[in-house]
Amino acid sequence: MKLAGTFTALVTPFFDDADQGIDWAAFDALIDQQIEGGITGLVPCGTTGESPALSHDEHAAVVARTIARAKGRALVIAGTGSNATRVAVQSSREAEAAGADAVMVVVPYYNKPTQEGLFRHFVEVARAVSCPVVVYNIPGRSGVDLSADTLARIVAAAPNVVATKEATGNVLRAQELVRRHGDRLTVLSGDDALTLPMIACGAQGVISVASNLLPRSVGDVTSAALAGDFAGARAKHQALLPLYEAMFVEANPGPVKTALSLRGRMSAAVRGPLAPVSEATRALVASAMSPFEGSL
Repeated sequence: MKLAGTFTALVTPFFDDADQGIDWAAFDALIDQQIEGGITGLVPCGTTGESPALSHDEHAAVVARTIARAKGRALVIAGTGSNATRVAVQSSREAEAAGADAVMVVVPYYNKPTQEGLFRHFVEVARAVSCPVVVYNIPGRSGVDLSADTLARIVAAAPNVVATKEATGNVLRAQELVRRHGDRLTVLSGDDALTLPMIACGAQGVISVASNLLPRSVGDVTSAALAGDFAGARAKHQALLPLYEAMFVEANPGPVKTALSLRGRMSAAVRGPLAPVSEATRALVASAMSPFEGSL
């Protein structure tokens, strides 16, 4: 599978009391808005979906709901990572059985495994499924960085590892991966603000937070850049930069859920240990959204 374009890291909407469960009506509407906005694919149960705060049953239900609602209109890359290899294997198998087009497996968090441990983790998960696998490297949250050398070993050992979501904040790393792997491994930006420079270095798209709010606007940047229209992409990208910044002034997904709530699309509720954003952040998010009123 060739993964290229704009993929939305879906939020998981909760009721105002987040412990009361998932607001499925809001979730369905979010998926429909994404598809209407021309998004390439949907990524449920990633960081933005608060996967660590979901029960196993909720996690499986979110993945299944996304697949059923998308109805083949957009690719579905199910987040199935865990800090326990056996749990990641189980979740990946369940997602594949439910019909996910691919699975996304995050670098195990908290455990701080060695590079050898990371290699074994990803290869075991990849060999447990036949669908494509996206490696998700986010050292700021996982506490350990998946090195370029270890990723190369994983790619050599697991043919169905087809892409990496690079949320290292490091364009140099992205271009090194493109240089090493060429068309064998697709590099996707994991940071909205770095999508344009990463595509300039050979990345093929983004798994985006901001596209929850503005799928078409974010997608237009990716499409223009992939088509080689860097002047047009740069203008669109720069217009979005204040919004990108606002989405990360507090822990994701607090700000983007706040933005969606300001548009009346869902509650801003997050699950503990995350807390509601501050009033200052709420005001900043509202200000960053103002140029895009009426946009999808």
